Order: sequence, then structure tokens, then C-alpha cells
Amino acid sequence: MTDSMAGVPAPGNAGMDDPPRGEPETNGAAPPPEADAAPGPPRPRIGDTRPAPPRPVPRPVVGGPVANGAPPPQPPAAVVGGEVPADGDEAAPKRSRSRRRGGRSSRGRSVGRYFMCVHVQPELTQIAMLEGRSLVEHYVARGSDETTQIDGNIYWGRVQNVLPGMEAAFIDIGIPKNAVLYRGDVRYDRDDIESSTAKEQPRIEDVLRPGQTILCQVTKNPIGAKGARLTQEVSLPGRFAVLVPNSGTFGISKRLGDNERRRLRRIIDDVRPAGHGLIVRTAAEGATADELARDVATLLEQWTAIEAEASRSDQPRLLYREPDLAVRLLREELNTEYRAVIIDDPALYEQVRRYVASVSPELAERVELYDTEIEPLPLFERYHVHEQLHKALDRKVWLPSGGSLIIERTEALTVIDVNTGKNVGKTNLEETVYRNNLEAAEEVARQLRLRDIGGIIVIDFIDMEIRENRDKVGSALRTALARDKTRTQVGDISELGLVEMTRKRISEGLIESLSTTCEICSGRGIVLDTAAL
Repeated sequence: MTDSMAGVPAPGNAGMDDPPRGEPETNGAAPPPEADAAPGPPRPRIGDTRPAPPRPVPRPVVGGPVANGAPPPQPPAAVVGGEVPADGDEAAPKRSRSRRRGGRSSRGRSVGRYFMCVHVQPELTQIAMLEGRSLVEHYVARGSDETTQIDGNIYWGRVQNVLPGMEAAFIDIGIPKNAVLYRGDVRYDRDDIESSTAKEQPRIEDVLRPGQTILCQVTKNPIGAKGARLTQEVSLPGRFAVLVPNSGTFGISKRLGDNERRRLRRIIDDVRPAGHGLIVRTAAEGATADELARDVATLLEQWTAIEAEASRSDQPRLLYREPDLAVRLLREELNTEYRAVIIDDPALYEQVRRYVASVSPELAERVELYDTEIEPLPLFERYHVHEQLHKALDRKVWLPSGGSLIIERTEALTVIDVNTGKNVGKTNLEETVYRNNLEAAEEVARQLRLRDIGGIIVIDFIDMEIRENRDKVGSALRTALARDKTRTQVGDISELGLVEMTRKRISEGLIESLSTTCEICSGRGIVLDTAAL
């Protein structure tokens, strides 16, 4: 890409400016004469007194023609787009992908697999996550989200009532709707429990009583008619570690290699605070002892401030608020695989840049300001987020071969129907259906992640007669879902082509966050004929 183009180069286009096959790279200048030219009569140019350059050898390797049978020289390291094209049509994309993940830079710009756009409006902040040029995740935060987007906040709450039959208690945390605390999320001291035997798990009415005040943290936002879910196992996440106050919890991310886990274990033994638990995150890979020590010290300061605030009053109230959504996402996600984070609001840009500079200075340059006064297009239109977002709100999704998905959401579950549509195939019906289902499996995983669909999900694939084909489609679905950080459970494909799966419900979903229920039909999509009734 040329330097005049705004934004960040998208993956898959690293070789756009490379010379075509069969032509040596000249970078805009005439090719130098070579001593060992290929045999053949010279073809001088009109007005040129020098000998013509040699004929190119068929299918040359980029970097120059072969001379005297010697192996060709290695191509130069600095190539337009930051990528070195390989010999062959299939090798080049593999090399490009691996180098992007390494976080190299091209002409002063970082390259990576992921890209984040943050669009700020007066009452709304939208964050789009792109993989290449494809929109894979979308988040919405509103100005009134102090009662709906409260995941991670810590509260001083008061027990309103205890329901033994539901093994739950409703807690007043200072917001209009009471939150719920289940028995499995209650912390207690066994010496304070009066139960029949010490081996039995205490009942919730033995642990909590109405009017009691407790320290609790939100683990799940309120969705629909359901209140927020609470836990008494409070945790404070940082960049490299998670502090679990007043707990003996200790762990290191299983995504790290054995050698890295052993190295971090030696470091944590020195920085782990007394009387508190600590969990080392995946982002701690390669972190130094000083970085981990600073992260733990910052978390300890936060916990000290929370304890001081809790001791001031017994009224239900907020003690600790999680940072802005953009900062939270960067804390969880930002690494060398992100080529850029572009923000169109100067105030939020300064906040995010300061945070990234404090926790990952090497990534601070990847946070950029999108100046709306200079750029001719809005941020989401510049990076084609707007059109992809509109498609994600439609119930029908087209597949590359002409098939389609129909996505229908209900109160209890979500149903996805796979159709061949315009896909008529080329060989036989079984092969056509199999190929269509493979495409559908990949797209279903992407749509679940993009639309943030949770709960029970039923996928109706087209019937396949061959058992092996059903197994391959099921395997493709699981592989595609592995890229989703939200926990999923997937069953096997039945003989009828049905797949039952669950995905953890974290938020209300993309459609609900960008829509309101129709006042006329109450969301049913139909209006009853009152005259006939």
C-alpha cells in the first residue's frame, strides 16, 4: 500500500504492491545491467545507446534471475507492505500470516491480525473488532449503563430476602433492580455456621439473613427481567495478574507453555502478597519480575481503597467501578496481534494511550487518533464496519456459495436454519449439501460471536446421508468456535442434521443493544385483527 492511504493496511493485502510474476522487482527504476545475461540477441530501445537488459528467465524467483546455475540471492528484507513474497502461489499467504502475528512493522506502521475501531457518540460508544477486514465482535456502551453494564463492579450490598427453595438470596446493591446471589457463590466461615454436621454444605439460610450487609461483585450483567448475578469471591483484574483478596487461590493460565509457567511460578513466589490469592493471566507471557511486581502493587492499592470505602457506611452503594469499556477490552485483549487501535474521540484517546503506555509501552504507538475534521469519512464507514453491522442485524445471512442462514431468536433459545438457497452444486446432492454445511459451520461460529448470542442454540444443518460427512461438519464447527473466547458446549450432529449447543450468555446481544421493542406488537412482529376477535 502507498503511504498516502489513510488508516492501517488490512491483512491479506501485504503483497498488493509486489511485482507480478515473471518481472524482477525494480522499485520504479530501470533494471541494472548484469554481467551474466541469458543468451539471446539484444533488443536495444529507441534512443538508448546501452545494451538492452537480458531476457527474463521463465518463472523467476523474486530478487533477480538465476545466474550461471547458482542459487538465487535472498530477497531484500525491506519489501513494500512489509512482507517477503515466497516462491509459489500457496506459500506466500502462509508466510504473510505468520509474520503478521509476530507484530512486525511496515513503513513505520504495525501489522497484525486484529484491528479495533472505537467510535464515540454523545450518548453511545461503539467498539468494533475486526479480523482482517471482517467484523468479528461489536460492543456497545451507553451513558446510562451504570445500571445495565455493571459487570466487574464491586458493591456494598444488603440482603433483602433469602429463598431456601431457590438456594438464592436477593441483594440490594443500590440500583433499581435487586441482584441475585446463589449459594455456590457465597463465602462463609465454617466456625460461624450452626449446622448438623461439619461435612455437609451449609444451607443458604444458615449463611445469610435479611438485613445483613456483605461485600459482593457483579459477575453477570442484568439481562431482560433477570437481575445481575453476584459473587462474594471478589477479584481485581490487572494487566498481567488477577488479585483475589482474602483467599488462598493461586494459578497460572493453562494457555502458557510449561517452561513459561515454571518461570512465572518462580516470579510469583516472590511477588505474591500475603493473605491474598493471585492468578497469572495469559498476557503475562514474557513479562519481567518488575512488571508483575508493579501490577500486583497497583491491585493491592485498589483493594486497600475499596476496604476503606466499605468501612465508611452500611448503605448499599458502589465501591469500585470498572474502567471504560475500551480500556477494559484493551486490558483483556491487547497484544502484538493487534495492528492498531483507532479512536475518534480525543479525550478517550488520551485516556487509552496513557493506560497502554503504563502497562505495555511497546504497544502505545499502536493507539491512534482518527481526526474527524481531516478525514472525509466517519470512522466506521472508512473501515467498512457500518455495512457489516447492518448485515449482522438481518435475520438472513448469505454464504459464499449461494446458501444462506436464517437466524431466529426466542425467549428460550436461538434457532439457526441452514439452506442451500442458490447453491446447486456440480457433482451430486451429497457433495453439494456437505460443502454447503461446511460453509455454514464457519459462518455460524462467526455470527454467534458477532451477534453475541447466548443460551441454548439449535442448528438445523441440511441432512447428510454419510456419517463421515456429519462428523467432518461437526469438527469444523468446533474448530471455528475455538476462536471464540466465550465458553461453548457442542453436541454431535444427529441423523436429522440437528446440533444442540450452548454459549455462555454475557450480555443482552447485538440486536437488543441497538434496538427497542415495538410498542404496537410488543416484539411479536404481528398485529392481531381485533375485529375478528
